[in-house]
Amino acid sequence: MTSAQEDPLAPLDEDDRETAVRRLRDAYGDQHISHEELGERLDRVLTATTHGDLASALVSLPEKHPGTTSTIAAAGGRIDRRGPWRVPRILKVESAYGRVRLDLSRAVIDHPVVDIELQLGTGGARITVPHDAVVDVEGVRTTWKDLRYKAPRRLRPGGPKIRISGTMGFGRLKIRHARR
Repeated sequence: MTSAQEDPLAPLDEDDRETAVRRLRDAYGDQHISHEELGERLDRVLTATTHGDLASALVSLPEKHPGTTSTIAAAGGRIDRRGPWRVPRILKVESAYGRVRLDLSRAVIDHPVVDIELQLGTGGARITVPHDAVVDVEGVRTTWKDLRYKAPRRLRPGGPKIRISGTMGFGRLKIRHARR
């Protein structure tokens, strides 16, 4: 929501609205606002059309925490994350000569949007996302092999948005949705 400070008349997108709702829920959970105030502010956030409208609903809230950034790096060998692990807001994965496997299907995802930044040399990568996740692969650049991802025909609303970006050297990136 940086653009809100620059142009309060700029239109909102769904990521901005989801972030604002999460901030309100966090403020209520931390007892910074009352139940009635939560209801009033949620109504303003859900009906807001510009960043200025949104800012007025978030006034006097404690500063938001932008999330965490974590880096997983390996020169050689495998990078493997699966089971119940906490996914940071921004996950950087760097590998020179190994395979990467990230399974987010049972992971704890606290953020509506998760950015995965890949910097991979030789070796493939396989990412399994939750069945209801929306995947954005527009930022991925492949050098040798094509990306393999087939979006599901029907997605249930409410899942996290997983944005994958970065560079794949001499390996293939395969992304699939978990079965359930």
